[in-house]
Amino acid sequence: MSGVTLCRMTSPALPRILIVDDDPALRELLTTYLVANGFVVAAVGDGTAMRAALADGMPDAIVLDLMLPGEDGLALTRRLRAQSTVPILMLSARGEEMDRVIGLEVGADDYLAKPFGPRELLARLRALLRRGQPASAALDTAAAPPPRFGPFSLDIASRRLLKDGVEIRLTGAEFDLLAAFIARPNRVLSRDSLVDLLKGYDRDPFDRSIDILVTRLRRKIETDTAAPAYIRTVRGEGYLFTPRGNQN
Repeated sequence: MSGVTLCRMTSPALPRILIVDDDPALRELLTTYLVANGFVVAAVGDGTAMRAALADGMPDAIVLDLMLPGEDGLALTRRLRAQSTVPILMLSARGEEMDRVIGLEVGADDYLAKPFGPRELLARLRALLRRGQPASAALDTAAAPPPRFGPFSLDIASRRLLKDGVEIRLTGAEFDLLAAFIARPNRVLSRDSLVDLLKGYDRDPFDRSIDILVTRLRRKIETDTAAPAYIRTVRGEGYLFTPRGNQN
């Protein structure tokens, strides 16, 4: 089993990060930097080592390289998404838009192209770990029942989406996007404003992550994704959430 663990994921008080990258120097650099910034870190070199690390417990987030020996990051992301909504930050030495798009489509929550600075990775991780802040902060969970739209209800406290009482599994990014929409119904939200709400850092002008995230969310809540009832596209402006759907 390749990889090296520099700090075991046993502390309940600190965020636990699993790094999966086949570059030993990068693993050591990121581990040292993240530990110094208050994280508990395990670092491994491939999918086999990743599965062994996950057997010890699911981390709070995974930093996953796209290009790995054996199973690549896309295959591993698909496997993870079949069993968990753990936040995934995907890395790649290739910065082409298609790599970014595919990674996000299969379930990654964010994407960072190599080379990058450790501070940028730290900012991305902290954004992923906000667990709904500030996107769902506008929802007053103490003063109102769970917000509803159509057959759905959003349980903010437990971060669950229910359809007629049955849970629809959402990733953290998908939940935060839906919470942002629900907190601002019948308002056009631009892509930039959604990035600010969900990520909290400057957006690359070619970043399509919000569009891909909307597509993923529509697959889970819309009856017809080609003619969405709840999350509508406003050409040239952004997206509009209509809680009443197709009802007038």
